[in-house]
Formats: sequence, structure tokens, C-alpha cells
Amino acid sequence: MPTLIETPAVIEAAGNKPKRIEEYAGRVRTAHAGVSVARMVAPSGWVEPGQRPEFEEITVVLRGMLRVEHEEGVIDVAAGQAIVTQRGEWVRYSTPGPEGAEYIAVCLPAFSPDTVHRDP
Repeated sequence: MPTLIETPAVIEAAGNKPKRIEEYAGRVRTAHAGVSVARMVAPSGWVEPGQRPEFEEITVVLRGMLRVEHEEGVIDVAAGQAIVTQRGEWVRYSTPGPEGAEYIAVCLPAFSPDTVHRDP
């Protein structure tokens, strides 16, 4: 039988400003270890520490713009676009635009603080 997820788990986010993370599936909300699906709402000027995660991340931007820094440059991902980052690849996410960003992040395997490997 299908399982309805009525509400997400709200998780504290890393970064210089408050960002809302709503996990619909993953280690916290549904005990899924293989995948996590979360909606993020980040304000303008939000920046998180760089990271070299042990998971692949597929990010779909719904509103605003998400900046993705990587070892070879910068990619700005606009509403209606998506980006895939590979496991072991260094990235840093931010929302420098005036409206911040709303986006969906899918991590394979599921996001974990133990496997994200944020910069000190």
C-alpha cells in the first residue's frame, strides 16, 4: 500500500543565514538510507560551507537562482533548470540573487551529516 507523507521533517541547515529544509523522504523523516528528497527555501545572501559529499545530488530550482561553485568554476542554476553533482566532487551552494531560491534536492544515497564532509 502506498505511504502518504503528510508533513515533512524540518531540519536545521548549515550556512550564514537561516535556510528551511523540509525532508519528505530520507534518514530523518522516513528512515530511507538509499535516497533523500527535500525542499529547500534559502534567503538572498545565503551561503553554506563547501563540501565533498559521498552522495550524488540532483537539484531542481523552482524559484530564484542557486549558485553552485565547484573546483573548475561557477554555475548559476535558474528556476526551471537542474544540476547534478557527483559524489566526491567539491561544491558550495549559495543564493546571491535578490529573491533567494526555492529548490528540491534529491541525494543518492540519502543525505547524512556524516557523509557530507563540509569544509572546516
